Amino acid sequence: MSLDPKIAARLKRNADGLVPAIAQQYDTGEVLMLAWMNDEALHRTLTTGRATYWSRSRQEFWVKGDTSGHVQHVKAVALDCDGDTILVKVDQEGAACHTGDRTCFDADQLEIALG
Repeated sequence: MSLDPKIAARLKRNADGLVPAIAQQYDTGEVLMLAWMNDEALHRTLTTGRATYWSRSRQEFWVKGDTSGHVQHVKAVALDCDGDTILVKVDQEGAACHTGDRTCFDADQLEIALG
């Protein structure tokens, strides 16, 4: 099986065939992380209920939590209006970030200059 052709036709991929995927905690709206998906990763995510991404550094699929135990149980998946970003609403077990933080956006808050 492969990704539904209707979904595949909507995707706008980068030169490497990838689409950014934002993982969000389904019940709080907390943004957890950004990763990348190709057609197969999206297909696996939709058919298994486990968030599956494409690792650009390792050049292989990775199912979130298989090595860390920090599983992402998929609750919903949506494409944005342009088809160039995937939103994956998940129930995150443990840390989402490889650093051990709850989210990848905890560590470096930038100052906003309001004038």
